[in-house]
Amino acid sequence: MMPRLSADTALAAAWIVALAASLAVLFIGEVLGQRPCVLCWYQRAFMFPLAVILGLGLWWGDRTIGRYGIALALAGGAFALWHLGLFAGIVPEPIQPCTASGPSCTDDKQLVLGVPIPLLSLLAFALIAALSAASLTETDR
Repeated sequence: MMPRLSADTALAAAWIVALAASLAVLFIGEVLGQRPCVLCWYQRAFMFPLAVILGLGLWWGDRTIGRYGIALALAGGAFALWHLGLFAGIVPEPIQPCTASGPSCTDDKQLVLGVPIPLLSLLAFALIAALSAASLTETDR
């Protein structure tokens, strides 16, 4: 059986995941020069605030900040799941937002070390949601 994380440890881990994901997409876009597709922008709109909000909650010792982490991570995860469905060819063509203009949501540029970026995003959002939920389990608020 795994030991239970303390609220502060879970919150710190959620913040580290959000910060690492935010820095990774900035590296992909700004250093590697890959323009984000429409769904990548939506996912960024949920990931970037997570790094700030969870970091501030950790700094201020706010043990209730995890509920905002859960909400933002679930919303961002929904976009990541949709994006992964597009990448895998599960989502039908009429509801693909990336075909009109801008970079494709499904081309080879959506891979990092052979792993689809939408899958990495979904995993990050899921981990942040789980860690944020774990940060709310302590009752001594």
